[in-house]
Amino acid sequence: MTDMTIRLTSRAVLLASALAFAPAAFAETPADTLVIAHTIDDIISLDPAQAFEFAGNDVNRNTYDRLVDFDPLDPEAGFQPGLAESWEVSEDGTSITFTMREGVTFHSGNPVRAEDAAFSLQRAVKLDKTPAFILTQFGFTADNVEEMITFDDTTLTLQLDQPYAQSFVLNCLTAMIASVVDKETVLANEQDGDLGNAWLTSAEAGSGAYELAAWRPNEAVQLTAFEDYWQGAAEMKRVIVRNVAESSAQRLLLEQGDIDVARNLTPTDVDSISSVKGVTIQDEPRGRILYMGLNQKDELLSNPAVIEAMKHLVNYEGITSSFLKGQFITHQAFLPKGYLGALDEQAWTYDVEKARQLLADAGIEGGTITTRVRDLREYVDVAQTLQASMAEAGLTLEIEQMTGAQVLDAYRAREVPIFLGEWGPDYSDPNTNAATFAFNPDNSDDANAVGLLAWRNAYEVPAEMNEATVAATLEQDTEKRAAMYEDIQRQYQAEAPIVPLFQRIEQVGLRDGVQNWWSGGAVTSVVYHQVTKGE
Repeated sequence: MTDMTIRLTSRAVLLASALAFAPAAFAETPADTLVIAHTIDDIISLDPAQAFEFAGNDVNRNTYDRLVDFDPLDPEAGFQPGLAESWEVSEDGTSITFTMREGVTFHSGNPVRAEDAAFSLQRAVKLDKTPAFILTQFGFTADNVEEMITFDDTTLTLQLDQPYAQSFVLNCLTAMIASVVDKETVLANEQDGDLGNAWLTSAEAGSGAYELAAWRPNEAVQLTAFEDYWQGAAEMKRVIVRNVAESSAQRLLLEQGDIDVARNLTPTDVDSISSVKGVTIQDEPRGRILYMGLNQKDELLSNPAVIEAMKHLVNYEGITSSFLKGQFITHQAFLPKGYLGALDEQAWTYDVEKARQLLADAGIEGGTITTRVRDLREYVDVAQTLQASMAEAGLTLEIEQMTGAQVLDAYRAREVPIFLGEWGPDYSDPNTNAATFAFNPDNSDDANAVGLLAWRNAYEVPAEMNEATVAATLEQDTEKRAAMYEDIQRQYQAEAPIVPLFQRIEQVGLRDGVQNWWSGGAVTSVVYHQVTKGE
């Protein structure tokens, strides 16, 4: 990390100060500066074609624009025009043509053109970094992308390999990999044909509301407002994100007024700070789902009666009101709240007697299951609570605690009988979860489809559910498409052995006066442009 250089534009040099990286020495932050404590040590690269970590995406969400995006003041409206002011789908549904917004400039001063948008998407496909699948699932390859993504003076056209749902494609274009980069600036910094990848690791070439002033790995990120931003300059002229790993340290800084926002508070610190004058707590559902996977290779767990009984052996209310209080809410569908087609129906309740009766009716008089759980406190606590309720129903659960890497290796090898962990969406379309929970066309060991949760749990998804999941990606009517996902989830709840339990909540500590904060909800990353600070 010491080889990483901090690149500052001439404008940013004037704006950068010791404030970015030194502990604050004042009782409150400046009126035009937003200071945030967050865990940001996961940033590997700031190239939008490569970045796939939470903190890196937070930066790129604010330094770049995309063809379409979410309005932080009205997120429930879904994707809205961004750098594209409008779009049109061909009659056969296999192409989308975007009309670019005029008068938008990059931070360099260069105009944002259709050519830049085409280059950005082509570049992401050619580089083929981790998030590239979000684009390549539409038939783009390094060999064909220049023919499939074309442009003229004012428009950009995507030629798709199938007539995908308009909402599917546009939701994917809100992902950070679809950020539009300044072609001239990026190619001016190309090294050995890398399309600017090395340079963009610690620089940016965007048109977003903020410019990257500095990034010091594991310490801080500083952003400065782009005064010529097409949606108007942000009120917060500077955003400083300090890497503060400990929740207790974040709480203390917030109490003292040294920061405006604390993003990684534990339930204990939330409780402690809730009564502090000048501080409020904002709850925001995020996209991560904590679920229980019942491996169908296990003879006991493959019994439908056991699957149904296990759904009633989770103490949903007890868990969310005790050790997961404030961190999770009960959510029993694989699409998180905030997604198109999300289902907010509680299909199961905690009912040991019902579970016991289900097992008795199936002639099951007991059984022992040994499973592996990641040595993360919240997962272990859920496992131990489940262990106690299973014992009441006559089942024995033996728990082996392992590192996250050890559990993941075993899980990908289909060797974890009961998996307890989280799944986070990769992009803001419902297919991101449907295609892993409810899709598994080849359940054989040879398929080695490790990316599919259904395959990891040896769940042989019924043919009609596989077909419905694919059909939902092709439905052009958005309301009908939402209804299709609701139907898939209801069928899934009735039979699937991979059981969604809880949806993660982010509890953000805010100093009084901070307004319009949005962490990105379940669908995207944090946005700073709309944030203000009052008295």
